[in-house]
Amino acid sequence: MASSSDPWVKEYNEASRLADDIGSMIADRGSLPQSGPEIMRHTSAIRRKITILGTRLDSLESLLTRIPPKSITDKEMHKRQDMLSNLKSKAKQMATSFNMSNFANREDLLGQSKKADDMSRVAGLDNQGIVGLQRQIMKEQDEGLEKLEETVLSTKHIALAVNEELTLHTRLIDDLEDHVDVTNSRLQRVQKRLAILNKRTKGGCSCMCLLLSVVAIVILAVIVWLLVKYL
Repeated sequence: MASSSDPWVKEYNEASRLADDIGSMIADRGSLPQSGPEIMRHTSAIRRKITILGTRLDSLESLLTRIPPKSITDKEMHKRQDMLSNLKSKAKQMATSFNMSNFANREDLLGQSKKADDMSRVAGLDNQGIVGLQRQIMKEQDEGLEKLEETVLSTKHIALAVNEELTLHTRLIDDLEDHVDVTNSRLQRVQKRLAILNKRTKGGCSCMCLLLSVVAIVILAVIVWLLVKYL
């Protein structure tokens, strides 16, 4: 492979490290509670990183098509294509496990018809013709396609990330509402029990006061009887 200072190699290494980081986060997810705010935040972070990984993969593919002719060997080009394909498969698998259909359909969103058209233009050309076609494509891209592509991709991925974030926040709010309902129900039961206990307490005091009054009357009657008898 070319030197690590090569723009494509540098971008690929960063994307590969990001994919490994996502894999570690997915593994750590199994040790978290199955529900609650903690796992929701963890899942949200994973989804955001998968979206960022998709942006890097698009950048890698774009850089690969803009590599000048004869700057690398055909063997190196095929090797990079295989590396990119394997990383894309890994990212797609991780996205599918989180039901990120927008990521899974990213190739459709980017447009397969353009790729098919490029292949048809290459068919039948010799090496010199292919070199000329590559130069023509590079010239067209230099006229503004690169900036337009970056803007469109950036906007699209931001929209996808926001959509995923909103979906997770909605689930988090629903989960919070369920917890509030359960807590409110428990609080009402506790209030009812306190009311019953309060009534029982008041009833016990009344009985005690009545008993003390009877005892006092009996004692007073005994004292009066003794006074009458001995005086």
